[in-house]
Amino acid sequence: MIRVPLTSLIAPSFYDVHHALKEDRYTHYWLKGGRGSTKSSFISIEIILGLMSDPDANAMVLRRVKETLRESVFEQLAWAIEKLGVSHLWDIPKAKLELTYLPTGQKILFRGADSPKKIKSAKVSKGYFKYTWYEEADEFEGMEAIRTINQTLLRGGDKFIIFYSYNPPKSQRNWVNAEVTEKRADRLVHHSTYKTVPRAWLGEQFFIEAEHLKATKPDSYKHEYLGEVVGTGGEVFRNLTFREITDEEIRIFDQIRRGIDFGYANDPAHYGVMHFDKTRRRLYIFHELHKVQMSNRKLGEHIKEENKSNGQVIADSAEPKSIAELKGYGIRIKGAKKGPDSVDYGIKFLQDLEEIIIDPVRCPNTKREFYGYELEPDGNGGFKDGYPDKDNHSIDMTRYALEDDITRGGVSFKK
Repeated sequence: MIRVPLTSLIAPSFYDVHHALKEDRYTHYWLKGGRGSTKSSFISIEIILGLMSDPDANAMVLRRVKETLRESVFEQLAWAIEKLGVSHLWDIPKAKLELTYLPTGQKILFRGADSPKKIKSAKVSKGYFKYTWYEEADEFEGMEAIRTINQTLLRGGDKFIIFYSYNPPKSQRNWVNAEVTEKRADRLVHHSTYKTVPRAWLGEQFFIEAEHLKATKPDSYKHEYLGEVVGTGGEVFRNLTFREITDEEIRIFDQIRRGIDFGYANDPAHYGVMHFDKTRRRLYIFHELHKVQMSNRKLGEHIKEENKSNGQVIADSAEPKSIAELKGYGIRIKGAKKGPDSVDYGIKFLQDLEEIIIDPVRCPNTKREFYGYELEPDGNGGFKDGYPDKDNHSIDMTRYALEDDITRGGVSFKK
């Protein structure tokens, strides 16, 4: 039925993704990249091919705001239909946001996330929503909002394909940049740029503009054309590595540090365990407990179970009653010295380490907080003085745990 060779429509960087789709390897396809990478073109081709090869498949295409649908994703899918040479098989109305495959009545529907009731009420007369596409995914409110939509759409079938396409925002704090660092067996994260796209597809002027920006504003070029998370300049930690820390590694760790940042009201208590390789200046964080409204008794039980050798724990000294209570449970614990300059010294110490290695499966909250920790903008293109005191429970815990190492380096906190 399709006589057009797919190599004339799909850029080489997407060949592996195409084969993954054909072999049903994943459910979630996060396709990120720079300007001109043709990721949206690829997705539109795959959705049209998918519907035409599966009579039970329908598609839901979403953007954050419904007003942007017709001139973006609707036109993109209409383009794919025309390029595949199957326009005679599709109804493409001028007024209605809906595409229909005429032989079977299968539908591609379009919705804005600003109209959640219309998403929930969306129905098709045949089959189910096998395909979902979040275009400009970074514009959505966050992963929680997307999960809510997925819970509505991922019903009635046994195989689902969800596309998320976007240009990565500058800030590593942005939710979508953090989300794609999470490991899931049913997820493929793919990065593409214009460099693997045939020049004729984009036109010579596209490359002229790219090269000019590369020569005049290299950081803007990296962000806009290469899709790199170049940062805002306010990132606090640039020495982070997220990877599995194996049981074999943990068994030979011999410089263990433990810390606690106590919770306050709705703030979580955060207990963490790490190994500090002084010689190579590498920190390995491999255990966390991060929980809201946890009693000291429950916290103590967890520490005793994890810390069977009763190694030293250093905790936030602002909670002397909690420290005394944990001592009463037999835990060897002391309060951090702290002081008005201890935050600056502690963060500088962490920044100067060769590497901070965090296991994202064992310590998801530690990973999230370290990765997203940034200085606050001052509204004038700069940043406010001092480090923000929010979403930093694991960072405070780490400073407390390493306080003796920091002071051995010659630092003396002011009282």
